[in-house]
Amino acid sequence: MGLRAPGWLLLLVPLAALIGAYLLVQRRRGRYAVRFTNLDLLDKVAPKRPGWRRHVPAGAFCAMLALLVLGFARPTAEVQVPRERATIVVAFDTSGSMEATDVEPTRFEAAQRAALTFIDRLPERFNTGLVSFSGSATVAVPPTTDRAVLRSAVEQLTTGQGTAIGEAVIAARDAIRALDQQAETEPPPAHIVLLSDGSNTVGRSVESAAAEAAADRIPVSTIAYGTADGVVDLGDGRLLQVPVDGPALENLASGTGGDYHEAATGEELQAVYEDIGSSVGHRTEEREIWQWFVAAGLGTALIAAATSLLWFSRLP
Repeated sequence: MGLRAPGWLLLLVPLAALIGAYLLVQRRRGRYAVRFTNLDLLDKVAPKRPGWRRHVPAGAFCAMLALLVLGFARPTAEVQVPRERATIVVAFDTSGSMEATDVEPTRFEAAQRAALTFIDRLPERFNTGLVSFSGSATVAVPPTTDRAVLRSAVEQLTTGQGTAIGEAVIAARDAIRALDQQAETEPPPAHIVLLSDGSNTVGRSVESAAAEAAADRIPVSTIAYGTADGVVDLGDGRLLQVPVDGPALENLASGTGGDYHEAATGEELQAVYEDIGSSVGHRTEEREIWQWFVAAGLGTALIAAATSLLWFSRLP
């Protein structure tokens, strides 16, 4: 929490002095207590004091002043605000290495499940697109709010040969540019989420694609999915090792202002998706919350007045 007018806090100094004076008066009252040997007479001339209740109105009054002073100081708090025209494009690796079984049942099937959950949990008004890539990159679904179309496209993905990471970034960038008639002059707040388990093997380089995405201010968050022990069964007893290549994906993310993540299980991948979804779908704004302090101050003023009238038949 911040303060836009902290100078008002100086008013807390006389308030602290007032509280100190009140405590001093209460202490002196205790020193001048009169001693009686006749207890019956004491009950008549000095009936039982209200005890702690006599401090409630004064305490509420001081709390009211403190809250109002804080309100005058214009406190602020960071709040999450949904992005208008927010656009997310999921770039999904469908290369043959995604058939590795180091993630049960396979990298490909576990990634499909996580992507479906990610799509379902995004706010309905977010535009979400899908790019699939193996030897080339294809916009399977342009950015849309139709979740049924997206789910169907993810479920129908199949694997191929090659890994065109650079082409996938450009295809996702072009899909964002074509979102609506405003996109060319007023680009939407956009983010590319790219999931892959391998190195770029065909198409343009990752470096050139990252430079183009960065020029358009489109961050690319990457997820290196799988383990170093992944293998693919080629048949006839032949096994091909397909370890995850994290450095290339990390460089892509850092070069565009995105985040790099690693996931070795379906649960970890889902957690990464949730983290990315919450960060790209909202922006942080600082808003004034002085109204809450003023409202709380008025509430404590009512408490001070009510308790004083109820217990002592007078206002504080």
